[in-house]
Amino acid sequence: MNSTVIPIFYACDDNFIKYTVVSLYSIIKNASKDYKYRVHVLHTEVAAKTKEAVLALANENFDISFDNVSEYLEAISRELPIRDYYSKTTYYRLFIAKMFPEYKKAIYIDSDTVVQGDISELYNIEIGDAYLGACHEQAMVQVDEYGTYAERVVGVSRYSFFNAGMILINCDQFRRYSVLENFLRHLNVYNFVVTQDEDYLNLICKDRVYWLDQRWNTEIFGEIPYPIEEAKILHYIMVNKPWHYADCRHGDIFWRYAEYTSVFEELCEVISAYTDEERARDQRSMDNLLALAVKETNREDNYLNRINKMRAKDRVAILAKIEEYERAGRFDEDVEEDPPSKELLPEDVDYFRRSPLAKAKTKMAFTAARRYVQNLIDTKQLIIKEIRGIEHLQKLQSGAIITCNHFNAYDSFAIQLVYDAAKQPKRKFYRVIREGNYTSFPGFYGMLMRNCNTLPLSSNRRTLKKFTEATGKLLRDGHFVLVYPEQSMWWNYRKPKPLKPGAFMFAAKNDVPVVPCFITMRDSDVMGEDGFNVQEYTVHVCAPIYPDETKNYRQNTEMLMAKNYELWKEIYEREYGMPLVYTTEKR
Repeated sequence: MNSTVIPIFYACDDNFIKYTVVSLYSIIKNASKDYKYRVHVLHTEVAAKTKEAVLALANENFDISFDNVSEYLEAISRELPIRDYYSKTTYYRLFIAKMFPEYKKAIYIDSDTVVQGDISELYNIEIGDAYLGACHEQAMVQVDEYGTYAERVVGVSRYSFFNAGMILINCDQFRRYSVLENFLRHLNVYNFVVTQDEDYLNLICKDRVYWLDQRWNTEIFGEIPYPIEEAKILHYIMVNKPWHYADCRHGDIFWRYAEYTSVFEELCEVISAYTDEERARDQRSMDNLLALAVKETNREDNYLNRINKMRAKDRVAILAKIEEYERAGRFDEDVEEDPPSKELLPEDVDYFRRSPLAKAKTKMAFTAARRYVQNLIDTKQLIIKEIRGIEHLQKLQSGAIITCNHFNAYDSFAIQLVYDAAKQPKRKFYRVIREGNYTSFPGFYGMLMRNCNTLPLSSNRRTLKKFTEATGKLLRDGHFVLVYPEQSMWWNYRKPKPLKPGAFMFAAKNDVPVVPCFITMRDSDVMGEDGFNVQEYTVHVCAPIYPDETKNYRQNTEMLMAKNYELWKEIYEREYGMPLVYTTEKR
């Protein structure tokens, strides 16, 4: 017997206990005998007689208890004001981490479920520092009105919205980051009325979700893209209840388990007594819920609109401009104003920094830049959580084009830190910049632009020729050159944008590899001065892509560009748990 105890939580009242019995029976039927399980049923009022059907399921592997949360609710209400609806069972899952400090991790599951898989497999999934593990909410993904509500009211992408009816809770992280207290604060700021506690949880846990295989929460809703036999958990959401509808999709699976429980006859009576009037009421409730989502979306003072009013107006305007440009497919255009661009002449730039004065300026600039970057790190204006794949740069024995997505003026500092971590002293790190950034950028940042191994492009043909020759020589001499192949910078834009061929032409022409880097972001717990959370970066360094000696220059350019984009797309979809979709395409 494994010494690990697996805690499982339900939350219900007298009316829902009978469905809990079926769900719990299915868990017990399919659970590994190698573990002990401790089942907690959270409630405020459940009659002793009602409890009997659940308690009777206990065996040598499963301990079952009913835990009354009434006193805890009263204690919470003394700490912070809460609304009357707060005592609804749907909110109890938020208490688990605080009420049970002995647990590092726990499973919460709704009662309208059937578990076909081994629940210990779910518990043993390692979710790292995520607040919770969960599956995508299919209503948001498959119904445009709900998806738009998620994005325009809660501020969470429809593809990053989870269903809270089955969650693997990281209790340590819930306690460490005060998720319950955060929830209570939000309760007094805004009343989410569509999916209620699920809205709050998605808002609070944004970017802190470990995406589980959808089979662990197969919602009986819309399209299911795999055989139902593969579903680990079936979740009969909304009004899709097999105890109300004889034709409920996959309801036969529910009844297959129900017939072996002590509540089977009671459930048969429930479905027999359910009237056409009640079914019509169900349909009206679904219509009303959809209408409510649309109404909330259109409210001028909805949550996201209210928050945006408190944020820096220029940042909100930039986000709106990004949406506009994406819809129009204007991916290669900046959304922020660049400084006026002065033409860079050949005599104005030494790409190799050969003169003693240029070398001295470079040394001073790098010293100042390192101090500046360290200050950004110390004050949490630049947060790099992790660098993955650094070995790909460490092993390189040649020059290389390094590509990166461009979303912030600080992202080049992140790649500089990647280069420093790779410890390649024989290879210098250069970055391609725009003409205006070199000739016209003012102040301290302009000094860095002109002196920190930058390779400015130019509108002048003679200077551009000089740039091309210098960049080629640097690559052939074994150095690294950072290029932003998206061409534009969109603030905190997470998707990879379509690529331009320039970077890949350089790699193909000089027979050096491309090392794609892609930075993913998540909200940190640090609020910036602009009212937005400072982004926490993970830098992904991909394996080098080499030109193919059997292909010509043009073919290699296209191949390198296509492979770079596919790698970025793969990272985006894996890390954010959503498909890469642009609004210029049909959703």
